[in-house]
Amino acid sequence: MDTVVLASGRGSNLRAICRAIDDGKCKARIVGVVSDKRSAEALEFAEARGIPTRVLPLKKGDDRDQWNVDLTDHVASLNPELVVLAGFMRILGSPFLKRFPGRIINVHPALLPSFPGHNGPRDALDAGVRVTGCTVHIVDDGVDTGPIIAQAAVPVLPDDTPETLHARIQVQEHRLLPAVISRIAVGEIELNPLKMKAAHTDPSKYLSVPEV
Repeated sequence: MDTVVLASGRGSNLRAICRAIDDGKCKARIVGVVSDKRSAEALEFAEARGIPTRVLPLKKGDDRDQWNVDLTDHVASLNPELVVLAGFMRILGSPFLKRFPGRIINVHPALLPSFPGHNGPRDALDAGVRVTGCTVHIVDDGVDTGPIIAQAAVPVLPDDTPETLHARIQVQEHRLLPAVISRIAVGEIELNPLKMKAAHTDPSKYLSVPEV
């Protein structure tokens, strides 16, 4: 399955996907990596592997609508079957969502619908929960509101900081995201948002919560 990865930072999930591909555990091919940050380490990693890269920065005062169009056009030129947000810190606009309906997935460091947004680990600590985790979901026009595909649970320890908790969550992200991509690629998961919303009443069909 031809896949484009969008990343804004270190690219740890990108690296995990590539490891799984190299090990024969993920039936996907990354055809491009796109970032909004020129300094993103994900770009350097992708270039070292010979994966085409592109930077589309969005600076303060830039035309966000035009940026969304440019991003959409570039990703479309790569003909992806799947788009993966792996630490991409921008909200996608309607041109992108309409171009790839039901074909964009994101990994989020919390057990959605709890703690959406940029501060999932910190929000979990502030709420005093004993269990959090990560979620892979379809991207819609909300903030971390799309249909859930799979989740993995992580215990919250008494001495956790946002950084230590996030690090343990990422261990599960690096396992869960490549597995979901592979299951999509081989047809074990159908990216049908309507069916997945219905599956919230039947979690056994689409929702996997591995033990930690």
